[in-house]
Amino acid sequence: MPGVDGEPAPRPRVGVLSLQGDFERHSRTLEACGASPVRVTLPEHLADLGALVLPGGESSTMLRLMDATGLRAPLETFLRVKPVLGTCAGVILLGRETDRLPRETFGVLDIATSRNAYGRQVHSFTAPVEAPAAGGTLTGVFIRAPRITRVGAGVEVIARRERDRGESEVVGVRCGNVVGITFHPELTGDLRLHRWFLTAVAQLALPTPAAASGPRTAAEPRGSEAA
Repeated sequence: MPGVDGEPAPRPRVGVLSLQGDFERHSRTLEACGASPVRVTLPEHLADLGALVLPGGESSTMLRLMDATGLRAPLETFLRVKPVLGTCAGVILLGRETDRLPRETFGVLDIATSRNAYGRQVHSFTAPVEAPAAGGTLTGVFIRAPRITRVGAGVEVIARRERDRGESEVVGVRCGNVVGITFHPELTGDLRLHRWFLTAVAQLALPTPAAASGPRTAAEPRGSEAA
């Protein structure tokens, strides 16, 4: 919607946790969607954000850096009232149960995850993901990705990946305004999942697609990613 006197409405401010991991590509994707990305490295950076993204990276390192920067408690408060999207390591941090971490996770999603469940970096892969709410079939980039091993009551499955013999596994979940996925949508150039999160989940007003930047070209998976 236009602003006062016909001026363009301000772009919604969406934070990206930027302590470690693939925060830069999420920022570019948010900008292409029409949001104004904000790098979050200190508690004061959470002020006046419409939503937050927890990117992929190394979940144990992120937890340690949250303690070092004083972000842990402010993030716990933010995640219980504001919309958040967690990808790869981000879904581990949002979940209630996981393995081998130095600190408790935030527990805002009643799920259990298994870290690095597909193997090492050389076992990274891409695969079709069915995400009807976000527009249908997406390309999922899985880099040392976690698995969602339990989905609790009240948690909605929003994305699945087909496996052998017609079986499928859960790769995306939602509970209210909290979304967690095990893959990397920011690496494909497809903006649909981010746009769905920003508009349908976070209820943010974005510029029309023509006014925002177009999709980015697909990027190669980065070797530093790990859950």
